[in-house]
Amino acid sequence: MKLAEALLLRADLQKKIASLRERVVANAVVQENEAPHEDPNGLLDEAVDVLEQLEELVARIHRTNLAAQLPDGRTLTEAIARRDRLQQQHSLLTAALAGCRKEPDRYSVREIKWVATMKVSKLQKQSDDLAKKLRELNARIQETNWRAELAD
Repeated sequence: MKLAEALLLRADLQKKIASLRERVVANAVVQENEAPHEDPNGLLDEAVDVLEQLEELVARIHRTNLAAQLPDGRTLTEAIARRDRLQQQHSLLTAALAGCRKEPDRYSVREIKWVATMKVSKLQKQSDDLAKKLRELNARIQETNWRAELAD
C-alpha cells in the first residue's frame, strides 16, 4: 500500500470513529419502554475496534514519514514540520494584513483616524511568496506520498 492510500484510509477511519461516536450518543438514552434504534454497546465495541485499526495505521504512517525522503533529501517528517511552520507564518501574515485593513469608523473629521503601522504591500508580497512555497512543498510531499510504500 502506498503512503497516500494509507492517508486516505486514515481519514476514512477518523470519519467512521466520529460517526460511531455520534451513533453511540444518539442511542445511549431512550424513553422508558422504548428500544434504541441501534445497540449502543455494539457500536461502542465497533468504535474500539476501529480505534485499534487507526492506531496501527498511524504508527505505520509515522514510521514511513521518518524513512521516506523528498527529492531534495529531507524526510517527510522534516517536510511536514516545515509545512506546518510555513502555514503558521502565512496565517500570521494574513492576520497582520487584516489588521492593517481596518475600516474607518469615523463620522466626522474630529474623530480618531486609524493609520496602518505596517507596510501592506510588503506584507502582501511576503504572504504571496509564502503561499507559493507552501504550494510547491505540498506538491513535493504529495509526490512522495504516492511513491513511498507504507512501512510495516
